[in-house]
Amino acid sequence: MTTDNPTGRVTGAKAVVKDAQDPSRRPDVLFRVRRAPGQEASPWWNICAFVIFSSGVLGVLSFLP
Repeated sequence: MTTDNPTGRVTGAKAVVKDAQDPSRRPDVLFRVRRAPGQEASPWWNICAFVIFSSGVLGVLSFLP
């Protein structure tokens, strides 16, 4: 397959790619953010959040008879 178009017109696929938005910048995506390399959130945030949340649930459940 070749990418050259003998008629010189832009094909539909190229037009779609040309006009495509960055998916992380769409207005309907609330929490997705594209960060620079090296600036990503540490996985330890998720691990600590899980441990704290689980401890809280177990603490609340310990009050039940």
